[in-house]
Amino acid sequence: MSTEHRHTGELVVVTGMTGAGRSTAAKELEDLGFYVVDNLPASLLPDVVRLVDESRGSQQPVAVVVDVRSGSFFDQLQETLAQGRTGRQATLVFLDASDDVLVRRQEAVRRPHPLQGSGRLLDGLERERKVMADLRASADLVIDTSALNVHQLTDRIADAFGTPDTTRLKVSVVSFGFKYGIPVDADFVADMRFLPNPHWIPELRPGNGRDTPEVSAYVYSRPGAQEFLDGYVPVLQGVAAGYLREGKRFMRVAIGCTGGKHRSVAMAEEIARRLRAGGLDARPIHRDLGRE
Repeated sequence: MSTEHRHTGELVVVTGMTGAGRSTAAKELEDLGFYVVDNLPASLLPDVVRLVDESRGSQQPVAVVVDVRSGSFFDQLQETLAQGRTGRQATLVFLDASDDVLVRRQEAVRRPHPLQGSGRLLDGLERERKVMADLRASADLVIDTSALNVHQLTDRIADAFGTPDTTRLKVSVVSFGFKYGIPVDADFVADMRFLPNPHWIPELRPGNGRDTPEVSAYVYSRPGAQEFLDGYVPVLQGVAAGYLREGKRFMRVAIGCTGGKHRSVAMAEEIARRLRAGGLDARPIHRDLGRE
């Protein structure tokens, strides 16, 4: 399903066999910007959509996950979708896998099947397939996850429901001051304290690396600054490509100096600019600017 034809305001209903990857699909839809509700009774589906419309606007895409625990609600779900009671374009996604794969996955997490009772795991799967048969037959998209790993499944969901904006990697380039602590959520940390500090130049001290051209020009002209940029940015671009292949949507790069005002700010601005020039969605964030 081409991402060119996807749009906001749609409704995606995710269901399928226990162990087939519903949680993974839901997490990916959340990363794609959907408002996700798990284990929702079908009778509440129109109400949830209405509440989302009122609180977030009718263009907010919504995804709901329905599993076998909903029991008799399945008939109501099909009726609700068939009659268009939600007022939205709805897509029913059914995740499936072979019994041997589902058994292996369930045994790995050491959880009983919700329909297993006192019987075998296979008995629970057999009952589930009977309950789910009509939903599977009416699904708009069936994904067999038997041979898919987590990353391949998220790719399938992103391909079906992503947009160019939501499937792009978002890179945050965060400047910070070491004296305030390293950002704990950083994927990469680089130290700009190898560059001379504008703080010790009286006419540059009041400025900063974002709003004062003289400060940024000074930082970029110091020995080693351009060499660092020329070497580090291609590394980040290579990692970004790998992140996308692995289904990651966010990357956080921390650039530090002593106080987070001059060197780290200027270098974070330039790194973000170069990443944008290379086609990445990158933005600078200055955590400690003004903190002094």
